[in-house]
Amino acid sequence: MTSPSPSPLKIKAQVYLDGAIAIGPGKAAMLDAVQREGSIAAAGRSMGISYRRTRDMIDTLNRCWGEPVVLTEKGGRTGGGSRLTPRGQQVLAAYRALEQALNQTAAHHATVLVGLLGRVEPDI
Repeated sequence: MTSPSPSPLKIKAQVYLDGAIAIGPGKAAMLDAVQREGSIAAAGRSMGISYRRTRDMIDTLNRCWGEPVVLTEKGGRTGGGSRLTPRGQQVLAAYRALEQALNQTAAHHATVLVGLLGRVEPDI
């Protein structure tokens, strides 16, 4: 069985602050995972990335938005865990709205461009 062809169009929104990606598809997915899993470690595992990379992403997110977007409670008897702050929920919702607006706006133009694509002939 062959794998499906990738979409011919990829739109990726990234917001930068001082050269750092403040939010993009990966960090938005991380915020979704933290919200779903309730833990930074579990969020990273669910995305198949290391705890160190997960922690770095969260640290960047927390630095870029003027106040923390993810709060983490240490483990121990209470079990610890992580959650999005109200600012984190705002950032994630605004990013998802931006993605949706970009995709809706681009749909017509993408159809025109894809229609203009040629076929790649295999080398013989």
